[in-house]
Amino acid sequence: MTEAKDEVKKPRVKRPPVLFPKTQQLIGELEARLGHRLLAYWTSNNGSVCANDLVALHNLFQKIGTQNEISLFIKSRGGDPESALRIVHLMRQYCGRINVLVPLECASAATMIALGADVIRMGPLSYLTAVDSSLTHDLSPLDRDNDRVSVSADELARIIRLWRLSGQEHHATNPYSEIFRYIHPLVVGAIDRSSSLSIRICAEILRYHMTDDARATAISQHMNSDYPSHSYPITRREAARIGLNVEGLDDETNNMLLVLNEFYSEMGQRAVTDFDECNQHDNSILNIIEARDTQIFYQNERDWVYLREERRWRTLNDESTWRKTEVVDGKRRTSRLHIR
Repeated sequence: MTEAKDEVKKPRVKRPPVLFPKTQQLIGELEARLGHRLLAYWTSNNGSVCANDLVALHNLFQKIGTQNEISLFIKSRGGDPESALRIVHLMRQYCGRINVLVPLECASAATMIALGADVIRMGPLSYLTAVDSSLTHDLSPLDRDNDRVSVSADELARIIRLWRLSGQEHHATNPYSEIFRYIHPLVVGAIDRSSSLSIRICAEILRYHMTDDARATAISQHMNSDYPSHSYPITRREAARIGLNVEGLDDETNNMLLVLNEFYSEMGQRAVTDFDECNQHDNSILNIIEARDTQIFYQNERDWVYLREERRWRTLNDESTWRKTEVVDGKRRTSRLHIR
């Protein structure tokens, strides 16, 4: 009689779907409706606007070629402002007129990209946001999970303002001496520089289609300084009031873009496999960039290990990469796009 051995069955690794046929069909229908080429630029909640997106976009533009007019569907929480400027510059090299289609969220650095369009078309659920600076520095404070926290220029400005209004009665010292106990001086300096950079980038992006320099500067300063929250939703009504060229999205186009977002959301679903409380594998798709006949996306492919002593997660076996699906000579071909 043999002894039974207890074996722990490893969970099946989760893999998100690649919905290339569905998204391609919808992009074709949207282009027929718009009368020109459409680009889709979508990031998940864990993705962001980043420098590598430029290489992926350039790959698409090399295939598309120069266009008199193009529409960009964008849905993103934001990311790197300098990459936003470079993306607008890249699009302007290939496109005469740019329309940005915003059915949902277009925040932070994604708002900066939208500012580079000749017209921003917004639906009933869409919004832009303020573009004031916040950053996570190597010397930023730590949170309870031992991660660096983001510090914003607006938060620091409000501390100083509150101190000037009421704090001087109770604290005779300079407010910065108290701030520096919690936030490193280099972090404060980096935030100030980042705020100046954000204003400069917005103004530069607006000048691609605005001839009134004073107007471009005023809009840039307003979007950087006049909102109480970085995530403050700027609706179509508010966008028009501050001087942006905005129009409404017609219902049919808006609904088609919402369906396209559903496809991308299914592709970008959380695809994390938990092996135990300290080990997991992440296979999630973060960024998707697509045009007719070509879809490029960034996919995680890595293990996470929790280090109890250090109270933090560490990555292992990282094979994350950009992947490209395209139609060549009527056949579907999948490859890796090496970007570093």
